[in-house]
Amino acid sequence: MSGEEEEAAWEILDKLTPSKHTCEIGHLAVWTVTSSKPGNGVELLRDDRDDTYWQSDGVQPHFVNIQFQRKVHVTELAIRLDFKLDESYTPNRLSIRAGTSFHDLREIKIVNLNEVTGWVMIPLEPPDHPGVLKAFFIQLAIVSNHQNGRDSHLRQVKVYGPLQQSSKLLGYQSGFSTVEFSMYSTVR
Repeated sequence: MSGEEEEAAWEILDKLTPSKHTCEIGHLAVWTVTSSKPGNGVELLRDDRDDTYWQSDGVQPHFVNIQFQRKVHVTELAIRLDFKLDESYTPNRLSIRAGTSFHDLREIKIVNLNEVTGWVMIPLEPPDHPGVLKAFFIQLAIVSNHQNGRDSHLRQVKVYGPLQQSSKLLGYQSGFSTVEFSMYSTVR
């Protein structure tokens, strides 16, 4: 096992409350899954509803692939699960992998879950050096389910990256601290 195995370094929340220093970047990616039941496709992972879910169809492991057009900085992954409703469809072991494409993925973290209902916030750091994870491709692998279930339910998945000022994204390093000055720091 090359990734970091964790029992409790993640956090379970009833309501999703990301850090004020992060922003959701999942909308920048193309999302694919290895399989899905009719009516429970990949689009339900991103619909912001707790009463819908993606359901896999077939043998494990099941994969959710998140592919970005450019290299992005990723700080954490948020996954919504509901053991009370989904029981044996709820994942209990996840492997999170990252790389530049499907062909060079490296395991970043293994997460063991125990009957989770709520949001699971999983911080991501490269295993070989601390800092922010940088990747084009993130893969969430469902290795096993509770009660040896075959198919899986995921209710929502969110990807978070560090919040950056638009001027820094453009390469400008303005030192302005007031809104009045910083609103004139870039040319449209």
